[in-house]
Amino acid sequence: MDLLEIGGLLLFIMILLLSGGVWIAMTLAIVGWVGQAFFTNTLPGKNLFSAFWETSASWELAALPLFIWMGEILYRTRLSEQMFDGLAPWLSRVPGRLMHTTILGCGIFGSVSGSSAATCATIAKVALPELERRGYNRDIALGSLAAAGGLGILIPPSITMVVYAVAADASVIRLFLAGFLPGFLLMALFSGYIIWWSLRHPDEVPPPEPPSTFWEKIKRSGNLIPCTLLIVFIVWVLVAGIATATECAAYGVVGSLAIAAAGRTLTWQNFWQGLIGATRVSCMIMFILAGAAFLTKTMAFTGIPHALAEAVAAADLSPYSLIAVLVVVYLILGTALDGISMIVLTSAVVLPMIQKAGFDLIWFGIFIIMLVEIAEVTPPVGFNLFVLQNMTGLDSNRIAMVTLPFFYCMLVGIALITVFPSIVTSVPNWLMGVPK
Repeated sequence: MDLLEIGGLLLFIMILLLSGGVWIAMTLAIVGWVGQAFFTNTLPGKNLFSAFWETSASWELAALPLFIWMGEILYRTRLSEQMFDGLAPWLSRVPGRLMHTTILGCGIFGSVSGSSAATCATIAKVALPELERRGYNRDIALGSLAAAGGLGILIPPSITMVVYAVAADASVIRLFLAGFLPGFLLMALFSGYIIWWSLRHPDEVPPPEPPSTFWEKIKRSGNLIPCTLLIVFIVWVLVAGIATATECAAYGVVGSLAIAAAGRTLTWQNFWQGLIGATRVSCMIMFILAGAAFLTKTMAFTGIPHALAEAVAAADLSPYSLIAVLVVVYLILGTALDGISMIVLTSAVVLPMIQKAGFDLIWFGIFIIMLVEIAEVTPPVGFNLFVLQNMTGLDSNRIAMVTLPFFYCMLVGIALITVFPSIVTSVPNWLMGVPK
């Protein structure tokens, strides 16, 4: 069989298993095993073991359960409720009101965690129950969380950026600096859609709170101070190089426990419930990651991503036609691969084409990372969809449907940085000078 035909067959098997209710991680592992057993000469059992071990033995991944535990503490000790109470008076005049907290929360937390899964899971645990309790539309909240969770890999620091910088022999610092404006751009697009939707559906947004004076707002914002200081401290120690992302996650857990204890909202019961909840969510995410890692090995052994990239290279396209085709190719790859694998498996073929077409490698790094963000919400292997599915019990296809408007916002963001590349390159060029 042709490699692209093999890819189509594996995708069909995946959709069939998922629609039949097979566990997500098991589906990924089964598809990976079928691909290796029938279309390669390697040993699927040995690769299954190594993929699961390599994924779960990652030091960087240790930050994931810690950040999720931090979210559980905020959720179960009424700290999240206090935070929303403090934000409410400031957002009462903005269409959509507290719905914007999902975007803001993911943007801030994404700069700390560097992971879309940790960002999505943590902010969802804090924001979803509060928004539902206050009567906000659940579909918009879910869609915004799924999409904005991807900001964890776009707003630096980001492991995905480091991987691309190594593959492209590009400056990591320039790439980090280049991610800020596109990250803010996506946040503005997401919030812009929420404003537009709220104006179109005013009956589905809770009524604003009674007007309050400036000093009343300041007084209510006192609930924000402890958690805000904790977040600022975590960001500072990370940016200053004092602590790694995993150490920052540990600081976040200790700080959350200390704040909850000082506010007398921490009990042995909610401490234990938070620990169990974090363990369940973390195990679910890591099990899916392991299945995805095994499927990624299958893609590498079969050579399907490389074949797709070579097919694009053989077409000899104009620069902007090349970009349009690469968008389609990476959207296809995003249905079966994680972001880092998408970069690693295609860079050898794609990067020379990009350089030949005259595109800046730093710009292309942000371009491909934004496509990786889209892959996080693209079924059947949209990872943020899986996270929210397991947290809410809703079908991942349902979550994908409510995420569709934010998917279009991300496409608009990619179009804007393509037409106006200075959105990406202006900050690194301003701070570090134009590269020669």
